[in-house]
Amino acid sequence: MDLDAFRTLLTPAGRGALDEAVKILADGADPVAAASAMRRGHPADLAAAALTQASLRRRAEAKFGPDAAVMYFTPHGLEQATRPEVAAHRAARIRAAGLPADGTRADGTRADGTRADGSPAHGEPEGGPDVLDVCCGIGGDLLALTRAGCRVDAVDLDPLTVEIARANAAALGLSGLAQVRTGDAALTDPGGYGLLFADPARRGARGRTFDPMAYSPTWPIVLDLVARAPAACLKVAPGIPYEFIPEGAEAEWVSYRGEVKEAAIWTGMGPGVRRATLLPSGATLTASGAEAETGPVSRYLYEPDGAAVRAHLVAEVATLVSGRLVDPRIAYITSDRLVRTEWASCYEVTDVMPFSLKRLRAVLRQRRVGVVTIKKRGSAVDVERLRKDLRLSGGNSAVIVLTRIEERPFALLCQPVTSTNG
Repeated sequence: MDLDAFRTLLTPAGRGALDEAVKILADGADPVAAASAMRRGHPADLAAAALTQASLRRRAEAKFGPDAAVMYFTPHGLEQATRPEVAAHRAARIRAAGLPADGTRADGTRADGTRADGSPAHGEPEGGPDVLDVCCGIGGDLLALTRAGCRVDAVDLDPLTVEIARANAAALGLSGLAQVRTGDAALTDPGGYGLLFADPARRGARGRTFDPMAYSPTWPIVLDLVARAPAACLKVAPGIPYEFIPEGAEAEWVSYRGEVKEAAIWTGMGPGVRRATLLPSGATLTASGAEAETGPVSRYLYEPDGAAVRAHLVAEVATLVSGRLVDPRIAYITSDRLVRTEWASCYEVTDVMPFSLKRLRAVLRQRRVGVVTIKKRGSAVDVERLRKDLRLSGGNSAVIVLTRIEERPFALLCQPVTSTNG
């Protein structure tokens, strides 16, 4: 879909076509039948644009919920857009930080070194600071920031994406706090804003990239923007190498319902720490200097949430459950105690054995295990091949944990603990 086709969707005729496309897909029409039905009443290009947008809205329901029904998307924009719960968490942190509206420091100087002539240009913000949102995409974070009361100046290189972000703000009644324009992030000046928000693109011609130097804009450009901003929040991939995190910055990994969604790097918002956050509860864990002991596998095995693992907070989780590591380099914790915590999944260990396909298959057959969940850390075993080689049968289930203990491969047979009344 190009810019002209999208703009047509915003006209009365386009909105009518989109409403019709949404209804046709909701009634269960297959793609060929839907296209034929749309072309009977609309030009081919409008029919195609409406069906594409209607299909994207259906896909977006899982991420954006009811808002998806009035929003607009591109395939890549939908994929990269921040989940609303995560965006709302970040926006709430920004609002609660009490940042000056426009980057004026307590001593009256702005981030660019000039002096203010009295109070900040916009005074203290009622909700949140003025935010420069670079690489805004379809506006996922823009929407959360404005809902938190921030005034947002959003920028993106792609004119189509800019038009979609602007339309999304209008559709949700947030245009009064948002301005969206086409522009190069590298040419913006974050010094006059209370906070810089940056979401550099992490997709190239070959798909997703995990190298910050291949982000767009590249990491050096992003860091230059950060250096000129009084405060900043950078959305990055969860696997960002630690060496790319600026000295003194806070790095936060966020997990939503047990799945690590992304990381954020914060500057100008307090002391630099490693932080893990769980959503929707909002529980947070920071580095405490804890050190975990290592010892033999006990009755219970704890698998820390991925956010804690990414943030190198496994020792802190071990402290919560009075546990120890099964191996100093593996993020599995064992304990004699059953402890209620949202920071780890808990399993009761029934067997600990050096890994052997023959022995593992014999034990599972003896116990009539026909369904297994296989987890692994520090193991080179091919999980799908193992599943086939086990030749399972029976009505019982089990969890197989493949790991390494003192350089030796082990298999732990477990049962999930659904109630943890410590």
